Formats: sequence, structure tokens, C-alpha cells
Amino acid sequence: MGIDLVAGGRYTGHKQRTAPKSKNVYLNLLVQLYRFLARRTGSAFNETVLRRLYQSRTNRPPMSLSRIVDYSKEGQVTAVVGTVTDDSRAHEVPQGLRVCALRFTEGARARIVAAGGECLTFDQLAQEAPTGSKVTLLRGPKHSREAYRHFGRPGTRNAHVAPHIRSKGRKFERARGKRNSRGFRN
Repeated sequence: MGIDLVAGGRYTGHKQRTAPKSKNVYLNLLVQLYRFLARRTGSAFNETVLRRLYQSRTNRPPMSLSRIVDYSKEGQVTAVVGTVTDDSRAHEVPQGLRVCALRFTEGARARIVAAGGECLTFDQLAQEAPTGSKVTLLRGPKHSREAYRHFGRPGTRNAHVAPHIRSKGRKFERARGKRNSRGFRN
């Protein structure tokens, strides 16, 4: 007697998303718009934006204003499918900086507008540049999450992996397996 497999077979999972899991009305309207644009314009930019709109929040990391200032080009719109955050390390924001993002923090928006720049939404960008011409698409640093420090196997040689420990004090994971004088060094 065979096994009754659910349609799709035994090895399913980790498929690319075809819609966002979020119930956010505005996000779903953007998906509708960019689905149309990707289909009708055949532009790789629109397909990329659409794919990133589907992504989970951890895969849409925030991007700081200083990084946007570094990568922005004169006369082009800088687009980020995620949040733009303020950064005190960016001392001056260039004149006329045009940024498009899903969200802006209050500080980031205030600084861009104060410098004579503009904060666009993706529907405004679609009207202005339907094929994504003269738009620089950027992504935030995904592996900057604190959780990534713990991925891997701590304690093995040359593995720079932080163990999950209660405290960073003298008594916590400092001795055996860490140095030759205390048993062995891994």
C-alpha cells in the first residue's frame, strides 16, 4: 500500500513567494501595480521590485541615510524596498537627494526634505519611471542582524561564531576548549 502524498510531492518547501504574506492593504496595492508593470513593460527593474515586495521583513533590511548618500548618483532616484533610517554619521545630506522607499523614519524624512530633497513612494516612482530608467535600486545589509553572529558552530577553530551565553563575564565560557592551558584549545 502506497503513501498518500499531498499534491506537490514529498520534497516541497522553500519556494519563491508569489505574493506577500502580509495583509497590509497598501503593500498589496503596490504588488498589484508592480505585477502589472512587470508584465506589461518587461523591465527587469519592475520584476526585481515586485520580488522584493513579496519578501519577509528580515529579508527587507533597513538602510541608513549615510549609505544612501554614498551610493546615490546625481540626477537619479535612489530606491530601497524597505525602510530608510536616519544616520548621525552622515553629516550633510546632498542637495536635491531623491529617495524612494516603503517607509522613512521621521528623522530621515526630515533631513532629506530639509536638504531640498524628496521622499517618494513606489506608486509615485511608477508614474515617474515606469521602466526604472534613471533609478538606482539598493538593498540594506541583510547579515547585520544580531542573530547572524550566532549562526554556525561555536567553539570550532577559525569559526568566528558567538555562542549563546547568559553573560560575557569571567565565569562564562572562558576556559575549557578555549585555551591550551585549560584542557584543550579548539
